[in-house]
Amino acid sequence: MDTREIQIPSILKVEKDLLRRIGGYLADEGIYKVVILFGNGLIDMFGHTVMEGMSDSGVEVLQYMEMDTVRIDDLVQLAFSFPNTAQAVLGIGGGKVVDAAKYCGFLRKLPFISVPTSASSDGFSSASASLIVEGRRKSVPAGIAYGIFADIDVIKGAPEAFLFSGIGDMVSKITALYDWNFEEAHGHGSVNDFAMMISKKAVNSFVRTPFKDIHDERFIKELLDSLAMSGVANEIAGDSAPTSGSEHLISHALDQMLERPQLHGIQVGVATYLMSVVQDHRYERINTVFTDTGFWDYVKTVGMKRDDFIRAIEKAPAIKPSRYTYLHEEQYRKKAIEVLQSDTKLSEVLQA
Repeated sequence: MDTREIQIPSILKVEKDLLRRIGGYLADEGIYKVVILFGNGLIDMFGHTVMEGMSDSGVEVLQYMEMDTVRIDDLVQLAFSFPNTAQAVLGIGGGKVVDAAKYCGFLRKLPFISVPTSASSDGFSSASASLIVEGRRKSVPAGIAYGIFADIDVIKGAPEAFLFSGIGDMVSKITALYDWNFEEAHGHGSVNDFAMMISKKAVNSFVRTPFKDIHDERFIKELLDSLAMSGVANEIAGDSAPTSGSEHLISHALDQMLERPQLHGIQVGVATYLMSVVQDHRYERINTVFTDTGFWDYVKTVGMKRDDFIRAIEKAPAIKPSRYTYLHEEQYRKKAIEVLQSDTKLSEVLQA
């Protein structure tokens, strides 16, 4: 029987006033010597709280710094500068520093502790890192987080755009899973039923969560929990198919084409609605979520252009030629372009 070992986080804490208690949780796991990477400006904002909590718990911070690079060459050099006594590496901040710490931990075979300061995507829980390799952004293998600590107060304090990005990235699992079934039906790869179930449960739990405001503690906790489950689904599947389909290919194409792309989840969210119409699958639900959360209202303010999405659709199959999503077939690329030009909602939120 062919079996594969998988890793899942040992710690998942989504709570209020959490930063000062991270040290205590690490000590409970027998981790007493750590390296911490902070995002730009975050030592001034959170450094004292984190360091004080570490000290009170008997955890020694061997090395800490702020960083804003995901160049793979820089990270290799950094990883091997860590003291040999380090037992874990923490990444505190947004996507860049989380990816950097994740990859450094992977290189040094150290547990990676993810401390996201926004809920902009599922990157804080995934086993891959988005790095700059030979001048181009690429997704490279890395280890899944050993521990995830998300402080609700910190997440609430981040710019609202990051919450909208997280909403877009979370809802995208609807079209990604449909693409995965499509891929299997056309003889390209196979669906892992358990990973499918985890990802489906995550997105369904999120879109059915009642809320009055996206800053509600319950809403933010559900968003973070669901994004974390998405990372586990990818680990079970051994790739990103449970959470990334044609909608992500469009976003990756936009990243390559545009001088200043929007936040990942904003691009993905718009592409998710587009592809749900193409797939004729749950587009009404997606539209309701985006309307009720204010996602569409935010998209109207950022000046995204229909023509950019058309070019991204045409480029999408080349982004991941090993996949076989709806956009890998010409008939559905043509349909996606037709939807872009005729759909009332997309006409409202995108510039001509």
